[in-house]
Amino acid sequence: MATTPAPPQAPPKPTWDPRKPQPPFPWLRPTIRIRLTLLYGGMFLIAGILLLSIIYLLAAQAISTGNQPLFKIVGGTDIKVTSDNCPAITAINSTRLPLSDFNDVIAHCVDQQRQGALDNLLSRSLLALLGLAVIAFAFGYAMAGRVLSPLGRITRTARQVAGSDLSRRIELDGPDDELKELADTFDDMLERLQRAFTAQQRFVGNASHELRTPLAINRTLLEVHLSDPDAPVELQQLGKTLLATNERSEQLVEGLLLLARSDNQIVERKPVDLAEVASQAVDQVHAEAEAKGVSVRGERRPAVVQGNGVLLERIALNLVQNAVRYNVPEAGWVEVSTQVEHGHAVLTVSNTGPVVPAYEIDNLFEPFRRLRTERTGSDKGVGLGLSIVRSVTRAHGGHILAEPREGGGLVMRVTLPV
Repeated sequence: MATTPAPPQAPPKPTWDPRKPQPPFPWLRPTIRIRLTLLYGGMFLIAGILLLSIIYLLAAQAISTGNQPLFKIVGGTDIKVTSDNCPAITAINSTRLPLSDFNDVIAHCVDQQRQGALDNLLSRSLLALLGLAVIAFAFGYAMAGRVLSPLGRITRTARQVAGSDLSRRIELDGPDDELKELADTFDDMLERLQRAFTAQQRFVGNASHELRTPLAINRTLLEVHLSDPDAPVELQQLGKTLLATNERSEQLVEGLLLLARSDNQIVERKPVDLAEVASQAVDQVHAEAEAKGVSVRGERRPAVVQGNGVLLERIALNLVQNAVRYNVPEAGWVEVSTQVEHGHAVLTVSNTGPVVPAYEIDNLFEPFRRLRTERTGSDKGVGLGLSIVRSVTRAHGGHILAEPREGGGLVMRVTLPV
């Protein structure tokens, strides 16, 4: 049987974990609100520094008269000057200095007082600017939060829609600005998506009925003809072939419908123990495993998750069936285990089998895609098993990781939130 040719480029990796790890310090994340706050506060700080520099220069120019003193003593006898802020003036009273030196000492003291006044003005202004900067940053943070609150509302609605709740709407009130226009556009998009999703659900329901009915009728007719003991051997052989083909078509239809339904989030969730689900899957494939000489083992510890029991059972059943069917001809084994690790329920299915190249693993999760090795056998499935597993896993908020096992076979690891 001809194999499916490989695509020109690899498809997106299906084992990607959609949940982003949380940063160690979430409050340091450069959000728009933080950036706007820094912008507002930074602009105020720059403007304050410029204003303070201008005031300082104007004040220095106003109280300064250049190098000339404000006054001079030109004559007189027995002149005494005292000052508490300038001890040098008091010291010269006990000495006989020329008037020029006496005037120089007074000018020096006046310059010191002028510089002290400017330094005092600068220090007090810097303290005032620092206090106003703190107030400006706080005010900017509050105003940025108020301005961006509609975006937070839009984000919360988008997250609710991501949970398959398409009935949610933003319905933003307030002025007719750009944010309201964005919210109204988003509401219109949700309305169209809801109509499209409803139409898809209706189509899936109709297709389920229209496709299952003729296949069920064909199966019944074939089984009736095969039950006739007088039917020729050739007719019985043809009937068995057609019955197998019809069964394969039924599996294909069921797989497609399940794949279409499981692409959405699970709305109704109930506690489901993965250990019980895995045990049921092992029981269902027990006869097939014995027929192929494959032993099934593994420790299944309790691992309760919130989800749909039927879909979770489909995950385990598909993985165990694949592990049994794609195994070595002799002395093969399949190990099925469940446990709880780091707050997540983990289902692990590993098996012996043919060597799987690492670059081929991505293709296993694509619909109707198989490896170019033993997995191309048409009697082993319709090529939707792992696609359904990935779709159902994502619908439950989990992810699946596939790794080639050393010596042949695969290790499938499904991680689901508890």
